[in-house]
Amino acid sequence: MEMQLIATLVERISRRALRAASAIAIGITCLAVQAIHGQTFTTLHGFTGGADGGFVFAPLIMDSAGNLYGTTYQGGDYNCDPANPGRGCGVVYRMDNAGNETVLYSFRTLPDAEFPQAGLVRDNAGNLYGTTNWGGASNFGTVFKLDVTGKETVLYSFTGGKDGRHPSAGLVRDGAGNLYGTTVYGGITSCVIQRTEFGCGVVFRVDKNGKETVLHRFNGRDGGWPKGDLLRDSQGNLYGTAYTGTTNNGTVFKIDSAGKFTVLHRFNGASDGYNPRAGLVRDGAGNLYGTTESGGVSNSGTVYKVDKAGNETILYNFTFGTDGGSPYAALVRDANGNLYGTTTLGGDLACNGGTGCGTIFKLDATGHETVLHNFEGTPGEFPQTRLVRDASGNLYGTTAGNNLANYGSVFKLTP
Repeated sequence: MEMQLIATLVERISRRALRAASAIAIGITCLAVQAIHGQTFTTLHGFTGGADGGFVFAPLIMDSAGNLYGTTYQGGDYNCDPANPGRGCGVVYRMDNAGNETVLYSFRTLPDAEFPQAGLVRDNAGNLYGTTNWGGASNFGTVFKLDVTGKETVLYSFTGGKDGRHPSAGLVRDGAGNLYGTTVYGGITSCVIQRTEFGCGVVFRVDKNGKETVLHRFNGRDGGWPKGDLLRDSQGNLYGTAYTGTTNNGTVFKIDSAGKFTVLHRFNGASDGYNPRAGLVRDGAGNLYGTTESGGVSNSGTVYKVDKAGNETILYNFTFGTDGGSPYAALVRDANGNLYGTTTLGGDLACNGGTGCGTIFKLDATGHETVLHNFEGTPGEFPQTRLVRDASGNLYGTTAGNNLANYGSVFKLTP
């Protein structure tokens, strides 16, 4: 699966380079971009692919002491594949603000959880909860708990059928200890998009006893293949995105506290963006903000807003140039309404043969983008995950890695 993810990224690099060249040729213009200086960028840890972990597709969370928690897709002290020595099943790690890493758990092989692709959620007692893309009793993925002593428990193993298969997003947790998430596949196998035998995915709830309830099964017409984290408001409503659908463009959806599912917005596959890979962030007025991987003026991705009535506004069109392109990650919003995020590609176009290695950006309330950092290669390139912002405005995040002696990193950007 990790080779498929990396191969997809390589294919996307080539495709985006052609699109960027076309955009330049026809003279497309977008909002001004300004690279600012004076920040301090620090690589806190570069993963080795060994016992410390490797390939980071998951965002970080932070505790009150400033410790960071996350997962890696591979690595650890257990060899998952005897035919490929060193191919670990992934780890859960903690990192202090000086970059010292502690591996809290190394995933084993079946029926244990394997290959976590998503981030974590932490309860008040310090227990961690997450999903794995593979593993469990049927090898279709799991929901797991890691307690403060380092004991791991598989709370639920997906069967690959109507209950879902292969979760790639993280969880949200309510006050009663219920966990909410999505699976990319499974559910209704007759859904009306590609790979119908796999299903279009589900939204689920797992209670503290490990009982799963499917809240919604996507049918293709209402979206499919949800890949981003859910967002839960104080009334118990859930918001999320589906990557694709009948027109392969994706949707923004809501499930209210009574279980009613509503499509808030259908992407048109052109100027308004398409294929939202990331989850959402919400402001006090109920507006939702997110990114699309593709579409927009230059077909290089967008930042968008969807109001409570489902009306969409494009806040920024990426050009796949020095401003970045192909954002995979959700956004972070500060008290002034500024949005912070990452792009997987673009930025310093001298990196990666002209396609760039990704950026950290800020988008203000007027739609003005500022590039805060350009990634320039090993060990930091291709950021795919949501940033974490602390009380001082420092930003923390991860980079994915590229399978060429580069297994990803954890970084800090100080304004």
